[in-house]
Amino acid sequence: MNTADGNTVQLAPSAGELDDLELLTTGALAPLRGFGTPETGVILTTSRDLASTLSRGTTVELVDPEGVPLASLEIQDTFEEDAATVGLVGAVRGLTRREGRVFDHLYLAPEQLRTGLPPETITVPSARPLTEQDIDHITGAAAGRPVLLLALVGEGRPEGLSATGLIRASLAAAGLIGNARVVAVPLARRDRAGGDGAVQDRVVRAYAPAEVLETVGEGPLPATIEAVVRSDRPTGTARGMVLFFTGLSGSGKSTVARGVRDRLVAEGHRTVTLLDGDVVRRNLSAGLTFSREDRETNIRRIGWVAAEIARHGGAAICSPIAPFASTRAAVRRMVDATGGAFVLVHVATPLQECERRDRKGLYAKARRGDIPDFTGISSPYEEPDDADLRVDTTGRTVDEVVDDVLGLLAEDGLVDLDADPTESPAGRGGR
Repeated sequence: MNTADGNTVQLAPSAGELDDLELLTTGALAPLRGFGTPETGVILTTSRDLASTLSRGTTVELVDPEGVPLASLEIQDTFEEDAATVGLVGAVRGLTRREGRVFDHLYLAPEQLRTGLPPETITVPSARPLTEQDIDHITGAAAGRPVLLLALVGEGRPEGLSATGLIRASLAAAGLIGNARVVAVPLARRDRAGGDGAVQDRVVRAYAPAEVLETVGEGPLPATIEAVVRSDRPTGTARGMVLFFTGLSGSGKSTVARGVRDRLVAEGHRTVTLLDGDVVRRNLSAGLTFSREDRETNIRRIGWVAAEIARHGGAAICSPIAPFASTRAAVRRMVDATGGAFVLVHVATPLQECERRDRKGLYAKARRGDIPDFTGISSPYEEPDDADLRVDTTGRTVDEVVDDVLGLLAEDGLVDLDADPTESPAGRGGR
């Protein structure tokens, strides 16, 4: 979200960019003191619309999702990132410490460690829970020397765990190693080839007083760490789930979504929340238009709510049109970050059939030009190439399609179709 307040331009960076901002302001990316070009691996982007209002020497205030100013950026240059975004280059100056995270006291700057960390300390960076083999390797290499465990918990970085879960797993590992401490490092994963490793090396060296020891992550987990992983990332029917239907208006996605909801609730397989596109628009997204930007905002809101439901072990069923692949991918990332399962169902009923049904008369209005940017007529629908299931409701009953969807969920272990409906979900390993 970008806003302007008087003469102050504000920019809310993405989650990964906020991680980079923290590393820049704490000196963990030294000698870098600001966002740079793609070659640096540490970039900040914004929309072309906002970038067009900025010039060299302009100061931008970087804020967190709640609008709290964290740093200022003086623009020195810009570059084209892609067709929709522009990169901003410039030095940053920290204003306020980022707060509000679980284990916030473990997010330390390198300089906060230098005075109290013995120079012989061995530093172990890891983005995954340490295995029994890792623990033995660290203990043997340390030979009684202090150990610093760097839990790499930035956006997209923990492997198979939430940031909180990785920190808890690292604390459990520290207890097994002895004479070890844990520091959380918000190091985001980078998609650019070669950039991820180079930035990680720079950050780790900023924290490490001496030797850096790598781990391989092979073998079983110690029991205490395994317990943390199970708690953070439940499996099977205890795992949170987002069942996301996408398709044209009139394709039958909302009808199928309700059918799946009804069957799951009636048979006691899961606790379910239905987030229908039209219902959400009248409540959560009231006031939004049908422009592309507002439609994407609506889907992201649905995705955020669904991801939070999945985070707590629930099942969310969503049935918006969701015509754009990039927005569906953003929802998938939200759900993945919570450890929930994201199941994408493309209700691929052809446009001709959807228009024939036209229960709400929307296609007729769109053909007359009364509804601009109508998906399938005057606005594109990007068919998913990553759908877990593709169904066409033409000539099929609702029950037949619902059976297809439930069969997929059962195959993936997300529902137990043979479960006793009189038994509570908690008794089947649910929460």
